[in-house]
Amino acid sequence: MSFTPLLRSEWIKIRTLRSLVGSLGAVLLATVAFSALGAAGTDGTDPLFSAFFGVSFGQIAAIAFGATAVSSEFHGGALRLTLAAVPDRRRWFAAKATAIGVPVLAVGLLTGPVTLAVARGVSGATAPTWAEGLRGTLGCALYLTLMALFAAGVAAVLRSGVATLSTLIPFLLIVSFVIGDMSGGVADFLPDRAGQVALHSSWDGTLGPWTGLAVTALWAAAALLAGAWSVRRRDA
Repeated sequence: MSFTPLLRSEWIKIRTLRSLVGSLGAVLLATVAFSALGAAGTDGTDPLFSAFFGVSFGQIAAIAFGATAVSSEFHGGALRLTLAAVPDRRRWFAAKATAIGVPVLAVGLLTGPVTLAVARGVSGATAPTWAEGLRGTLGCALYLTLMALFAAGVAAVLRSGVATLSTLIPFLLIVSFVIGDMSGGVADFLPDRAGQVALHSSWDGTLGPWTGLAVTALWAAAALLAGAWSVRRRDA
């Protein structure tokens, strides 16, 4: 099977699962809603991060989307049926990752401008500049996409959506902040902290907006490579 029909079949799987469609919608709704709250309570010290405060919550939906899209293949023998039709496991996993990344990127490209517009309307004089806002909208879309792919790779290794979410969500919401407070510059290279530099007006760490996103991309690539290895080597 060529790649295009394979990609189409993976997209059909995703759009026919209500939980996955709901996760995509939650990316937009959670990001915009919590960003509006963050912008309303801003003190003006970091207007860009206040405007995109909700990304920290929207990423949970993106992670759930990536993890569930992959872990659903390990339920009820679905992966065995898939591999019977597509014996090339690497090609299948590449199509799965593409089918995850493209819709999250599309939703992210919509989420960024909507979030910025709402935040500017709420915060008024303390709103980020248009230059900062453009960086924030692009950073928002890329960051959410990378985190969804990161979760997809982890889910392929763990073979469980519950295990993936139970590992990643506490790490992002709790452990990352604790490590950041204790370990100084090392924490700057964690996937969430590195990628979110693009959502700050200014930064004091080693990484800048685009180098931070590059670090997050490396985390996502490593997770996907580990997932591809797991899918190839382990029994379906």
